[in-house]
Amino acid sequence: MISLIAIVFALTFQASASVSDTPEVEPVRIGVVGLVHGHVGWILGREADGDVEMVGIAEADYDLALRLSDRYGFDMKIVYPTVEEMLDATQPDAITVFSNIYDHLSATIAAAHRGIHVMVEKPLAISFDHAKKMKSVADSAGIQLLTNYETSWYPSVHYVKNALPSLGDLRKIVVRDGHSGPIEIGVGPEFSSWLLTEEKNGGGAITDFGCYGANLITWLTGGKRPISVTAVTQIFKPDPPYGQVDDEATIIVTYPFSQGIIQASWNWPFSRKDMDVYGTNGYVYTVNQTDGTIRIGESKLEEFYDLSQLDAPHHDPFAFLAAVVRGEVDPEGSLSSLSINMIAMEILDAAIRSAKSGTTIQL
Repeated sequence: MISLIAIVFALTFQASASVSDTPEVEPVRIGVVGLVHGHVGWILGREADGDVEMVGIAEADYDLALRLSDRYGFDMKIVYPTVEEMLDATQPDAITVFSNIYDHLSATIAAAHRGIHVMVEKPLAISFDHAKKMKSVADSAGIQLLTNYETSWYPSVHYVKNALPSLGDLRKIVVRDGHSGPIEIGVGPEFSSWLLTEEKNGGGAITDFGCYGANLITWLTGGKRPISVTAVTQIFKPDPPYGQVDDEATIIVTYPFSQGIIQASWNWPFSRKDMDVYGTNGYVYTVNQTDGTIRIGESKLEEFYDLSQLDAPHHDPFAFLAAVVRGEVDPEGSLSSLSINMIAMEILDAAIRSAKSGTTIQL
C-alpha cells in the first residue's frame, strides 16, 4: 500500500512539473478588473515573484480602490474608472477579473476585442447563456479564457486525479464546499452587496459553492457531460441581509454509470472544502489542501497522505496564467480550462433551473 501512495504522489508531481532552468523573461503584464470580489486580495497581496506585474486596475468605486491601496500598497495612478480605459492605457497581456459574476461577460468582450487573455474568478459566468457568449468572443479573438478556483491549486485534488486508475470504475464523487455564511465570516459590503443577489451572482450558495463541485466532477470524469441534474435549495436565513437567494443547496449529477453529489452551504459551523471519490476497487478522501486518506483493494486499513505544494507554475493561478500566456503550458483539460468550465456551467445552470422548477433537468 505504501508503494501505491508513493506512485500516486510521484505522478501528482510529475503531472505538475514545470519547465526549469529557463532564461529569465519579462513578467507578464496583468490588469485587474474589479475590486469588489473578496478574493481580489489573492493578487493584490501576492508577493512579487517576477512572473507577473500588475500594471492596471479597473474600478469605478474610487473610495474602495483608495481603501485597498492603503492596505496593499498599490499606486492609485494605475486605477482607472472603466475596463476600457484601463486596457487602452496599460495594454496588459492578460486580465484577472474580480468583478461581480454578471460582469464577466462585458470584461471578456472588452479584452477579446483587444486580443488580451482573460482569467475570471469562479464560476465562469452567471449563466450558461453568458458562458456561450464568452466562449464565442474568446474563440473568435484567439485568446485564452480561464477560470480560477481555489481548489485548482490543491495538491490533494491532483493526488485524487492520479489515483483514479487504482480505484477501478468510477462510481460516486461527493464534493463539499461551504462555510457559516458570507456575513458570518466578515466579507466586506462591496462583496456582499452583489454576492447575496441573484441578479449579480446567479444564486446564493448554489452558485458560490456549487460551482466548485461542478468543476471538480467534470474534471474527474474526463470532461464528460452528465445525463441529468437535480437540485434542491433552501433558505434557512430569511432575514436581511440574507433571504434574497438560497443559502443551502444540494446538487445530484448523474452519468450512465456514476453520480456526483455537490453539497454547498452558507450554514455550516466551520469552513470546509473536501471530497470523497469512490470506485469499484477503492476510495480516496481529501481532508483539505494537502491531507487525506486512501484505501485500495481488499485492504482493511486506510493509508494517510500528506502532500507538499505543487510545483510552479501549477501551484498558483497567476503563475499558471503567466505560463499559459507565454505558451509554456497548454491549459486544455485542466481545472481552469474553458472546455471543462463550459460543462461545469451547463451543470450549474441546470441545477439552478432544477431548484426553481422542482424537476430534474435532462441534458
